[in-house]
Amino acid sequence: MAFLQRFAIVLFSIFWLAATAKPPKRNTKISIVGEQFCINGKPTFKGRVWNGYKIEGLLPNSRMVQATFDDRNPETRTQWAYPDTKQWDADRNTNEFLAAMPVWKQHGLLAFTLNLQGGSPQGYSKDQPWHNSAFNEDGSWNPYYWNRLKKILDRADELGMIAIVGFFYFGQDERLKDETAIIRAVDNATDWLLEAGYQNVLIEINNECNIRYDHAILQPERVHELMQRVKRKKVKGRRLLVSTSYGGGAIPKENVVREADFLLLHGNGVSDPAKIVDMVNKTRAVAGYRPMPIVFNEDDHFNFEKPMNNFVAATSVYASWGFFDYRMKDEGFDEGYQSVPVNWQISSPRKRGFFEKLKEITGL
Repeated sequence: MAFLQRFAIVLFSIFWLAATAKPPKRNTKISIVGEQFCINGKPTFKGRVWNGYKIEGLLPNSRMVQATFDDRNPETRTQWAYPDTKQWDADRNTNEFLAAMPVWKQHGLLAFTLNLQGGSPQGYSKDQPWHNSAFNEDGSWNPYYWNRLKKILDRADELGMIAIVGFFYFGQDERLKDETAIIRAVDNATDWLLEAGYQNVLIEINNECNIRYDHAILQPERVHELMQRVKRKKVKGRRLLVSTSYGGGAIPKENVVREADFLLLHGNGVSDPAKIVDMVNKTRAVAGYRPMPIVFNEDDHFNFEKPMNNFVAATSVYASWGFFDYRMKDEGFDEGYQSVPVNWQISSPRKRGFFEKLKEITGL
C-alpha cells in the first residue's frame, strides 16, 4: 500500500509539472459578443441562414459526458464491459472518443459537453453506486482522469471545437467530503485549465443544479458563488466563461442569470417544441438578463425527420441546441452516447438523424 501511495504521488507530481509548464500555443479561442459565440474572433457559421432562421453565432452541441468515464468501485466496474472483450477499459473509451471527433466536426458539431463526474451511465438512474469522479474526496484531482481530459481538449483545440466542461454531477458530488473540498475542486480545475492555456473551454459548474445535490453550495440558491469564484481567477488577464444548468423545463434563477456568461437550459421532459420556444422567451425575461447566448446542452427529444422538433424550435428563437442520446430498453451497443460502454461513432439511426439534421442546418 505504501508503495502504491508513493507511486501515485510521483505520478501526480510528474503530471502536475507537465500540466503547469509553459502551455503550447493554442489554436481555438471561444468568445462571446452579445448573443453570439465567436471562434477565433469570428461568429460561428458566419452568414449562415437556414429556413429563414439565423444560424450565425450559434453553438450546436452534443452531450458526451462519458468521454473520461471510469469506475473506481470494483463492485460495479464490471457492468461497463465492452461486448467484444468482456472488460471495461477507460483508455479505450477515450481513444475511441478521440477517433470520432473529426467525423462529428465534419457534420457541423462545434461543441460537446463533458463532465468530470460524468452522468448516469444508464441514461437515467435513481441510485449511483459507481464511483466516477475526477476529484478525490478532499478536492484534489486524480491524474488518470485529467490525462484523458487533456487528450480530448488538445484534440478539440486542433479541430476548432469547443468543450463545455462540467465539474460536478448529482449522485457523485457526495464523493467530495465537504464544502471546503468542493471549493478546492473548483479552484484546482479552474487553475489547471487556465494554466494549461485552454481557450476552447466553457465551464458548467454542475449539471442540473436543482436536482439532488448533497452540498448546499452546488444547489440553486448558492451555485452562483462558485461561478463568481471561477470568474475571479485569471491568468494573463484571461478568465474562463462560466454558467450552470438546470433540470428539464426549468428556467434559470436571477442569481445565476446575473453571474452567467451564457445560459444553459435542458429540454428533458419537454416534448412539445412550442414549450422549448416558451422556455427561451421566459429565460430572456428573467431579471438580470442582458444579451447573452442561450444554449440547450441536454435534450432527449428527437423527431429529426419532422419539420418541427425541439432542435428546430430552439433554433427558431436563436438558441443553440444539444443532443442527449442514451441507450434505451433492449437497445444494443451501437445506441446512445450517454450509456457506458459507448460506441462513439455515428452508429445508429438516431445518431444519424441528429447529425444529418445538424449538417442540413449548418450547411456543412
